[in-house]
This record gives sequence, structure tokens and C-alpha cells, in this order.
Amino acid sequence: MRVLVTGGAGFVGANLALMLRRDHEWPVVALDNLKRRGSELALRRLAKGGVTFVHGDVRIPSDLEAAGPVDLIIECSAEPSVHAGGDGDGRYVVETNLVGTLNCLELARRRGAAMIFLSTSRVYSIAALRALPAIAGATRLEIPAEASGPGWSRQGIAESFPTTGSRSLYGASKLASELLVEEYHAMYGMPAVINRCGVVSGPWQMGKVDQGFFVLWAARYLYGGRLGYHGFGGQGLQVRDVLHVADLYALIDYQAMHVEALAGCIFNAGGGPGASVSLRELTAMCEERTGRKIALGREPLTSAADIPYYVSDNRKVTQATRWSPRHTVESILDHVIKWLDEYRSELIPILGPSPGESL
Repeated sequence: MRVLVTGGAGFVGANLALMLRRDHEWPVVALDNLKRRGSELALRRLAKGGVTFVHGDVRIPSDLEAAGPVDLIIECSAEPSVHAGGDGDGRYVVETNLVGTLNCLELARRRGAAMIFLSTSRVYSIAALRALPAIAGATRLEIPAEASGPGWSRQGIAESFPTTGSRSLYGASKLASELLVEEYHAMYGMPAVINRCGVVSGPWQMGKVDQGFFVLWAARYLYGGRLGYHGFGGQGLQVRDVLHVADLYALIDYQAMHVEALAGCIFNAGGGPGASVSLRELTAMCEERTGRKIALGREPLTSAADIPYYVSDNRKVTQATRWSPRHTVESILDHVIKWLDEYRSELIPILGPSPGESL
């Protein structure tokens, strides 16, 4: 089976491509436009791991054609920032995330290929997520044990949670892409699986404030720079679950081997309740592991795209595949800190403090 991984020099795409090539004899091609800073560091890793790299853009059909024959497309390409388009121009995020997916679907249709589409938890309604009855505890927001509603419970957010209403341009473009994937599956019989991923993290993620906060937090504690709690009163109680990229790979690998049986399915896939963390808790963990403290800033005002609580309810995907994440927040952070320390000289120019910043 010949596999094409779009966004293949990005954090998720490169890791998936390398792990697939490691575990199978399949030819694996990684396509990427190298727009995100740090993606160039993946090129040496891909070459060493036996993955063929093609410099291309999913917005350009001829670039996808240049990747050659394909039996399975793992669609990881994205402009992943929830703040994308905030500068007043939403074309890049929509063209990359929606038009890019359409081009990948057309390639799959012409080649008779299957698709595994990586979507996002940000397809869910911001207003509905903000309306959850989360109660402030000492270090985090909590959902009461007895509380539940349409698509949510103490187990997290399920696939039936509301998707109506605003969800950011990023989330809207991914939800629109999901609809196209469903239509191509129904109309052309294309085997396709959709995964709505929560926060994915691990080594080789070039974290930023708006995407990749987990790595960014650890990098600030190791390399220096400023951090702050933003939104929801500036208390740092916001909660996310975190999924190690190796755990995501375990799911994708299973789906690649069973894509016909799982065709048409939509799954939430995240760290789940057992791998959730608040910013305040992450701060304490970083302090403990590095022996450093940062005077964190506090911005109580909440931006339009921010949400206070998201934890993935994995029960549907676990029932269908018997997959469940194995890594804890603690083990993910340990892996990230070890990587940041080992590749310090390469990573400081990307993840280190800006001029004038310090611990």
C-alpha cells in the first residue's frame, strides 16, 4: 500500500509518516509546503526514516499529482490556529483547510484511494462549550460527577455534542471539510474515516500560543521567555486533554489496516479524562521538573475563540477499535522536556524567547 501524508513535514504528519514507514514495508510520501517555521527540521528525519518528501501545497492540484500513485491519503494538512483570519483575511485558512481537502478528495477519487481525515475538536460550538456547568476548583475547572447533557458528561465531549454556532474559521473550515469527506464516501464509495482530535503533543511540535501550548509552556521554562494566563479571569483554570502523538499513531495505524470496515465513521480522539490538565497544573508540573519559576502574566479578558473546558470522550472509538491512549500528561511532559533538552541548539531559535524576553 502506497501512503501519502499531507502536511507531512508538520508535527503530526511527520511523526505519522515516520512511524508508518518504521512499522510497514509500505512506500510513504510526505507532502508539505514548509510554511510553518520549524517544519524544515523534519526533512532530515524523514529522509533518515525512509520517507519520500515532496515539496508541495494541497491548494495546488498539480502538486498533489506530483506525489505519484497512492492507495491511502492521511490528510494532516491544516492552518491549525483558532485565531487564523483574525487579521481580517480568512482566505488562507479556508483555502488550505477546505480547498486543500477537496483537492485531496479528488486525488483519492481519481486514484481509487481511501482517506483518513484528521479533523479537530474545534468543530464544536464555542457557545455550547462555554455553557458547560464547569465549576472552579483549586487548580482546574471540573464537570460535576452527576451532570450530563446532549453530547457531554464527566467522561468528556462526545461526537453528538452541538456543532451549530460559531466555532472559529479554523473549526468551520474543518467541519466543512468533514461534510465533503462524508459526501465523497456516500457518492463515490470512497473509504474514509474522520478523527476529531483534541490537543496532540509530543516531541518535534513547534508550539505557539494559539496552537501547541503544551510544548510552548515547557519550552518557556527551559529556554526562557514570558508566559501568562489569558482569558476566563486570568486564573489558569482552563482544561484540555492531551494526546501523545504516538498514541494517535496507534489509532491511525489500526484505521489504515481496517479502513474499509470503519468507513463512514466519525470519532473523537483525545487524551480523555485521564490525560487532562489545566494551565495552572501544567505550570506546577513545569516548575517541578525544571526547578524554575516564571512570573506569569494575567489577562482576564477572553478572546472570541477561547473555550474554558474540553476533554475528549473516547468511548465510541474505543468500542469500535479497542484503542485507548496510554500516555499520561506526566509522561508526555517528560518526553517533551527530554526532547527540548537534547535538541536545545536547534530548537532555541524557534522555541526560545524573543529578543528582550527572559525568565
